Amino acid sequence: MHYPLAGTGHGRQRGTTVFRTHAPTGRLMKLLAIDCAANLCAACVYDTAAGKELGLSVLDLGKGHAEHLMAVIDEALKAAGTSYAGLGAIAVSIGPGSFTGLRVGVSAARGLALALKIPAIGVTTLEALAAEAVTTFPGRAALAALDAGREEIHAAFYDEGSVLRYGPAVVTLSQAVAIAADRSPVLAGTAATQIAASAGRTFDIGPTSATADIAIYARLAAAKGEGEKPKPLYLRGADAKPQAGFILPRQTN
Repeated sequence: MHYPLAGTGHGRQRGTTVFRTHAPTGRLMKLLAIDCAANLCAACVYDTAAGKELGLSVLDLGKGHAEHLMAVIDEALKAAGTSYAGLGAIAVSIGPGSFTGLRVGVSAARGLALALKIPAIGVTTLEALAAEAVTTFPGRAALAALDAGREEIHAAFYDEGSVLRYGPAVVTLSQAVAIAADRSPVLAGTAATQIAASAGRTFDIGPTSATADIAIYARLAAAKGEGEKPKPLYLRGADAKPQAGFILPRQTN
């Protein structure tokens, strides 16, 4: 099923909060989606029956997700005209993305799910980016790729039926180009234009951001249903590691 999302992109000015509100109708199963995988701190309440967003709050802040997430969630609930008690599930972006942001988002989702006795559902940033690309280019294969620095790319390939066929994995630019050249997919993510340029040919390009529209996470989570508890998806180790030379020996009495 195609879910039109025109006008729901995350083009925000830094430091500004954006709200979207739609009047709820009928008796709905409401899902709260949270995304802290990149620069955005986003939350939306989604009607899983009608397949539409009821209320949204997005703060483009870069850092500081832990300090702002609960206020962002409260604003989304208020915009949707509901409360925590009205939620039936929680969705959260699990990465790849910011190490700190992912921990904040996943911890909040699991904590709220435990307190409310409802399921928490994880969705990767790569599958969300691929799904958003396919809303513009339906029926196409999609390669979601994020520039991970150090000449590495985090990538996942989805076939024409949106079934995961490769990844999520860490690949080189040449490997990503080879995947793209073989199937001519729609490209999405921060490495999309880089892959197209390196391939030296034209590709259809979807979203080129580090994360997808928050409503995409909600829709994918609703389709998945309850599964394993979400946990951050880290495709490589943290940049900051303890220096052995500075570790003090443990004192013994």
